[in-house]
Amino acid sequence: MRKLSAGIFLIVLSTAQAQWNQISSQSEPSPNKGLEHRYLVVEDSNSGERASLEIAIFSTKSCRLRVIDQPSEPRIDLEDVMSRGNFLAGVNGGYFDPDYRPIGLLLVDGTVIAPLQKARLLSGVLTASAKKVQISRVAEFSLAQKPEAAVECGPMIVDLGKSVRGLEANKIARRTFAAVAGGDKAALGFCSDVTLADLSSILAIVTIPDFKIQRALNLDGGSSSAFWFKRANGGAFSISEQKPVRDFVTIVPR
Repeated sequence: MRKLSAGIFLIVLSTAQAQWNQISSQSEPSPNKGLEHRYLVVEDSNSGERASLEIAIFSTKSCRLRVIDQPSEPRIDLEDVMSRGNFLAGVNGGYFDPDYRPIGLLLVDGTVIAPLQKARLLSGVLTASAKKVQISRVAEFSLAQKPEAAVECGPMIVDLGKSVRGLEANKIARRTFAAVAGGDKAALGFCSDVTLADLSSILAIVTIPDFKIQRALNLDGGSSSAFWFKRANGGAFSISEQKPVRDFVTIVPR
């Protein structure tokens, strides 16, 4: 009887796994025609729980990525950084230790600030060159590609257009991520409290015109998570981080 009960319990757990569906999508423009802000709401059909996403989608023909580093104090928040330059959108960047030293590769304006590291969590590298944004697995990456900016982070949460299996499925937190689609499209995004496994499933099913995510990389989440977008009217939409961070990944005009 005990073995039978355990089997039934496992069946119940497997059928209770989240089944995410997109239930709404809204878009707003930016001052740059190659960039838009998408607000999405998804729902777990099993539990009825919802999550929201803020995604800045851009064309590499009109925009480029730039990494902003804060090696020393005072470390200001994303909103303040964005207000001091010609920025269109941004999120927090990669991992850092308690002394604010970067964990993993950090490359800013062509200069290596911190080297590539081999660690299970650091499974991917977001890079930007003159005309291209890429997300590569660490084994695929080479500085010979001469990127202008790079952040090593992880885990990979979408690969080949599909969710990645085996991701952490218990810890709920705010999340930030980078994503690339076919052609010249890439994105930076924020998601309300979900697990990494949930975020992977969500990004694999979201439907956005002309933007099918092929790869997505998790950035530093939780209290570091932040999102900022410059609206067409000159105002801004902003979600602030809850603690200072080392670096930011931003979108700027080409």
